[in-house]
Order: sequence, then structure tokens, then C-alpha cells
Amino acid sequence: MTQLLLGIVPDWLPTLDNFVPGHNGELLALLRQALVGEGERSLYLWGEPGCGKTHLLHAVVAAAQDLGLSVEYASGRVPGVADMVAVDDVERLDATAQVELFALYNRMRERGGLLLTSGQAAPRQLELRDDLRTRLGWGLVYAVHTLTDAEKAEALQRHAQGKGCRVPDDVVHYLLRHGSRSLNSLLGMLDALDERSLRLHRPISVPLLREVMQDASQMRLPEL
Repeated sequence: MTQLLLGIVPDWLPTLDNFVPGHNGELLALLRQALVGEGERSLYLWGEPGCGKTHLLHAVVAAAQDLGLSVEYASGRVPGVADMVAVDDVERLDATAQVELFALYNRMRERGGLLLTSGQAAPRQLELRDDLRTRLGWGLVYAVHTLTDAEKAEALQRHAQGKGCRVPDDVVHYLLRHGSRSLNSLLGMLDALDERSLRLHRPISVPLLREVMQDASQMRLPEL
């Protein structure tokens, strides 16, 4: 079974270049500006699971590392101070961690570092300390818009073309109907389908996709 599951998880890392913007083009541009020290130094991203906010946090962290900056990333907890800090899933912070994030916000503001946070709702709707909700709302607050099915289909076909494989439209439509809401997970499933097709010398088809999805159901892929 282990061999059958090889290739399920995407073999590529989230970057700003492979993020499909859809209606998030302005946000993507602001994040690129923030990385070079321009504009707001605190940004809060929110949206439903699978919309891409975690992808963006990981992508900014990777880009900051490439620029030689010190970075920290944490999900549901608060890391230490660095040139660039990302705190994902702030709604999961307990009372102690909320105090820590409040203090981190102030320290990052004093040193001019880049603080990127995210949650499933806008700051005012979060069940957090009032002072922390206020701090998160001081910077730029952006809703990350989920891609439409048409945009996801385009991204999947573009990804397939980049790998040199052809995916029939009915396979893409089946994947969108029965797969994850997360584009990264969908791309990982497509990679697994391509790997299975090459290994078994079978054409990419809906029946083959069903086999891959059945194997993948035993794993929990991240909703990036």
C-alpha cells in the first residue's frame, strides 16, 4: 500500500509564482512589495479552508529566506521574533498564546519586521482578546478569495501541460466534483494520477483517478 501512495503529496513547494491568483492579484502584489520593505508591515489574511492563505504564508516565508532574511512560521502557536514572522490559524491560539501574539505584534512593529497572520474570519469576528483583535485590524486585512471551478480547472490543465501530460476534461471535472477544495491538494492528486498512469502504463482516465483517490482517502492532505 505504501508504494501505491507514493506521489499523492505534491512534490513542489508553495511559492508566490505557483500561487494561482484568481481574484487575489492585488494581494499577491502587496505581498511581493512587503518582502522588499515597501508598504504595510503587518498583514492579516482570512478565508475558508482551502482558499490559499496557508500557501501564501509558506510562500512568503520561502521568499524571505531566499532574500537572506531570518524567518519564523507557526500554525496555532506563536514563534519567536525574526525579520519575517508568519502566524497561521490565529483562531486556534489559547489565552497564553494570544498574549504572546499581542507582544510579538508590538516587537515586530518596533523593529520594522514583516508580520503575516491568518485566520478563518476577519479580526472583528474572531473569538480573541479585544486588544489582539484590534492589533490584527491595524494593518492591512485581506480576504483570500477561493478560486472558481473554472479557474481551478485552468490551473490543473496548465500544471498538467507543464509536466508534459494530457488530462481529459472529464477527469478534471471529476476531480473538481469529488476532490478537495484546496488547489494544492488537487494538484497533488493530479501528480499522483500522472505517476500511476506512467507506472502502470495506463491512460489517464476517470477510473484510474478513482483508484488514486481511494488510496489518497487514507491520507489527510493539507488544505493550503
